[in-house]
Amino acid sequence: MTVKDYPFYIKATVILIGLFYLVSILSLLSGILVPFAFAVLFAILLNPFYNKLLGWKLPGPLAVLITVLAGIGFVTLIGYLLSSQVAQFGQSFPVLKLRFGQMIDSLEHYIEASFGVSVQKQVLFVKNALDSSQAAIGSIVGTVFGTLSLMLIIPIYVFMLLLYKNLILNFLYEVFSEKHSQSVAEVLAQTKSAIQSYIVGLLIEMIIVSSLNTLALFIIGVKYAILLGVIGGIINILPYIGGFVAILLPVVIATVTKDGYSTQIAVIISYLAIQFIDSNIIFPRFVSIKVQINALISLLAVFLGNAMWGIAGMFLMLPMVAVIKIIFDRVDDLKPWGKLLGDTIPISHMGQVWGRRGRRKKTAAVI
Repeated sequence: MTVKDYPFYIKATVILIGLFYLVSILSLLSGILVPFAFAVLFAILLNPFYNKLLGWKLPGPLAVLITVLAGIGFVTLIGYLLSSQVAQFGQSFPVLKLRFGQMIDSLEHYIEASFGVSVQKQVLFVKNALDSSQAAIGSIVGTVFGTLSLMLIIPIYVFMLLLYKNLILNFLYEVFSEKHSQSVAEVLAQTKSAIQSYIVGLLIEMIIVSSLNTLALFIIGVKYAILLGVIGGIINILPYIGGFVAILLPVVIATVTKDGYSTQIAVIISYLAIQFIDSNIIFPRFVSIKVQINALISLLAVFLGNAMWGIAGMFLMLPMVAVIKIIFDRVDDLKPWGKLLGDTIPISHMGQVWGRRGRRKKTAAVI
C-alpha cells in the first residue's frame, strides 16, 4: 500500500490548524489541566520517597498517604516560617500606606510646578488609566485566587497518581507495540529524570537566590529583608522576566521607608549583581544543563505558557517542552525538531543550492 505524499504547504497548513485547536483546547480546559499538571510534577518529585516507603514493606495506600502528607507538611512548614514576616508587614501596612500617600502628593505638586499639569488633571488621568485596566486587573486577581482554590485538589491528584502509578505505566507500555517497549522505557526514564532534576534545580536556585537577596537587603538596611528576599527568590523561578519583577517590590519598600535615593540604587545594583550570578553560575549549574532547552525556545515557551495558563503556565511550560524534546529525540522523523529545541549550537550549517544549469552542488555556509 502506497502512502500519498502531500505537498509541504498542505502539511504545514494542517499542522498549524491542529496546533491552533490544540492550544485553544488547552486554554479552555486550564481549570482542569493546570492543577493536574502540577500534580504530575509533584508526584514525580515525590516518587523516590514513595518507592523508599514501599521498600520498607509498607502497604501501597499507606505509603501513598504518608508521601502526600510529607509533601503537605513541607509546604506548610515553609508557609509557617514566612507567616511571622507577613504578620509584621501587615502591622506596618497603615504606616506604609500613609507614607506612600504623602509621596504621591509630593510627586503631584512637583509635576504641577515643573510641567504645568494641574493635580486635578493628574488624578483624572490616573483614574482613566485605572478604569481602562480594571478588567485586566480583575482577570489577574481572578486567576490568582482561582489557582489558589484549585491547589486544594492537587494533593488528591498526587494521591491518585501515586496509587495508580503501575496501572498508568502498564497502559503506556501496552498502548505501543512490543518492539517499541525499550524506547518507551527510555523515554519514561529520561522524562522522570528531567522533571525531577528540573524541579530540584529550581528549588536549589530559589533557596540560593532567596538567601542572597535577604543578605543584600540586610546589609543595605531595607525593612522586611527576609520576606522580600524570599518573595524575590520565588518570583525569580519565572524564567527571564521574574528577576526583573523581583526588583520592584524592595525598591518600592525602600522608597516608602527611606529618605533619598541611595537605598534604591543600592538595591538595584545588588539585585542586578545577584541576577548576573544566577544567570551565569547558579542557573546553568543546577537547572539549564539538566533540561537542555535553548534560551530562544525557553523564552517562547514562557510566553506561550503565559498566554495559555497565565503565571502557572510560565512555570509548567519548560518541563513540558523538555518532555517533548525527549520524545522528539526518540522518533526518527522528529529528530530535527528535537535538535531545534536543544542547546547544542553547530559551528556551521550544511545546505544544498542549485547551479544555473540545474546541477545541484553541496556547500557549507555560515550566516
